[in-house]
Amino acid sequence: MYSLELARSLTVSILTLFLVQGGNLCAADPATKETDLPAVGDTAKDFQLATPKGENVSLSEQLKKGPVVLLVLRGYPEYQCPVCTRQVGQFIANAAKFKKAKASVVMVYPGAAKDLEKRADEFIRDQSLPENFYFLVDPDYKFTNAYHLRWDAKRETAYPSTFVIGTDDKIKYAKISMTHRGRADAKEVLKALDE
Repeated sequence: MYSLELARSLTVSILTLFLVQGGNLCAADPATKETDLPAVGDTAKDFQLATPKGENVSLSEQLKKGPVVLLVLRGYPEYQCPVCTRQVGQFIANAAKFKKAKASVVMVYPGAAKDLEKRADEFIRDQSLPENFYFLVDPDYKFTNAYHLRWDAKRETAYPSTFVIGTDDKIKYAKISMTHRGRADAKEVLKALDE
């Protein structure tokens, strides 16, 4: 009979080798190490991306206005991700609370450059973005790779991630999901902004 400690050890070992995704086992990307991932206390790397309509937005400029909530979506992994759609809708529903916290919400939609703007428009077309929300495209994963969030597997794009970045460029909150689920919700992000 196995002890509880041995069972936990085996579970951790198995999860280290594989990620559970929608009932299927998918090999973890060996190029991504946990130590490479952005973490609380790290200085956030500056970036500049554009909206699907071509308006440039940079992290450094947004931080001059207040803290930034950075939401990394899955982009278009051959379909529009329903979990991303729900998460974005939840954040938009809490727009007044993010504005009260003086926070900008920057959403990044990564993917191959071909048709990315078209797919991004499809994703966001039914949403009306509040003034403190920015929806940006990441063609060919330039940002995603710089942040070590590339999920380089078939029908994958990026690890869904959420960060709160303070005006001092430091990451105050980080949640990176190695599956399609396990996303940060608006309530926990608002709590992190309040701390």
